[in-house]
Amino acid sequence: MKKIQRFTLILAFTVIANFAANAIEPANKNMTPEAKALLDLYYRISGKYILTGQHNFPISKDRNSRTAAKYWDEIPAIWSSDFGFSKDGDKDSYLARPEIVKEAIRQHQKGSIITLCWHAVPPTANEPITFQPVGKVEPGELASVQGHLLEEQYKDLLTPGTAIYNKWALQVDSIAFYLKQLQDAKVPVLWRPYHEMNGNWFWWGERVGQYSTAAIYKQIYDRLVNYHKLNNLVWVWNVDRPGTPIRKFSNFYPGNDYLDILSLDVYGSDFNQAYYDSLVALSNGKPINFGEVGQPPLPTILDKQPLWTSWVIWAGMAKGMNDDLLVMLKDPRVLGQQDPAYWTVMEPFRKACGLPVLPLKDNYASVKLSGTWILNESKTDKQNSAPIMMMVDRDNKVLFVKKYTVSEYGEDNITNDDILLDGSEMKINSSNATTTSKANWNENTETLEIITNSTRHWGDRTIESKSTEKWSLQNSGKTLTVQQTMPNRSGGETTTTIIYEKNN
Repeated sequence: MKKIQRFTLILAFTVIANFAANAIEPANKNMTPEAKALLDLYYRISGKYILTGQHNFPISKDRNSRTAAKYWDEIPAIWSSDFGFSKDGDKDSYLARPEIVKEAIRQHQKGSIITLCWHAVPPTANEPITFQPVGKVEPGELASVQGHLLEEQYKDLLTPGTAIYNKWALQVDSIAFYLKQLQDAKVPVLWRPYHEMNGNWFWWGERVGQYSTAAIYKQIYDRLVNYHKLNNLVWVWNVDRPGTPIRKFSNFYPGNDYLDILSLDVYGSDFNQAYYDSLVALSNGKPINFGEVGQPPLPTILDKQPLWTSWVIWAGMAKGMNDDLLVMLKDPRVLGQQDPAYWTVMEPFRKACGLPVLPLKDNYASVKLSGTWILNESKTDKQNSAPIMMMVDRDNKVLFVKKYTVSEYGEDNITNDDILLDGSEMKINSSNATTTSKANWNENTETLEIITNSTRHWGDRTIESKSTEKWSLQNSGKTLTVQQTMPNRSGGETTTTIIYEKNN
């Protein structure tokens, strides 16, 4: 393991004492103890450490983070995602929100810090929308994240009681529904609304004056904090680089009473010292971080800009890190989840959340199913249309299985299954069926058993069925045998055997 020798941070104060000693004033005076502890963590690491992070597309759960861990040899400290906006099946689908909440809770429990943003739907459209305008767009009918509202529309947006304001409120309420679930689960969130607000690409951005971008930021703060009583949010105010005079940070600053952390997005490794100095000057001692980066800052940047507290690489960019940046991950100031210094700085936060301190014990270390498995057709029962390849990965009790199936009658198919090894119920609902599965790992026999019950509705008929899969390893872990027992047309059961060989 890299970075065995680490600087350690002696924690001389409790979370409450830290708040008192540092005169930390959260924007929301009713902030939950868990959120206070998260904010306290950022104050404690400021000038000492910087946390690694990876963004995940809404439908990806933690797939992007797992990719980053593979290439970095380090699990990112921060799990990031977005509440989405687009249609079903798209990487940014808004329908992924229930799964985002589940994954955020899981990530929080396993040791990640949670940050969320939202490419918000404009109040001139209903979800789903597109990222950029498609085709000819009539003035006043914006139905994409990028684009602009008419001046009169933006004025109405900031005027309570108007039709546009009321629609905006309903849209924000739909997000509050999921943030409340996280609050109920005692999950604090670094919340980054209306990000890159000094840019002119998003519909909310680059507006100054009475009806400004800062005003809509204050408006969503009021809606979530004062109306919805969401107290688990650490408010992260976010800007992009000031490429034009109007985009200077101060033009969009809502004031210290509306934010806890100041944040900058940087692509193209444009870590200009002037950006850092301007943000520090605005901060009045509050922490600063990078909301998004394409490439994180090298140690030479951190030498001159020591107050950055974390960075998050955007989804799809984890593979692009060059050798210099991989060396950067070894810098003792840069913390991921496998670093002892991370365990130390996280300890007060984890205790405030009622969670065990890090590192967590891996209760499923005996599960040796990870890898790429290729179908051995010559040894597999011919009547079985099994996937030609399975890619298996594991994160403690979760087994991630990607299956590749070749069809003779239509398009080839790729499916992603998350198998919970602890026997927890896994449920899938479709238009005419409900499928419930439970999986159990037997450590003594090193066998995985998956029992699936299905209920299908065909008109007035209800058909119930049960199937079983048993996975076992042979040949010193190089061969995977899958036995499937399924109901047949005669009312009995048929058992078939599928053989996979490990491709490494």
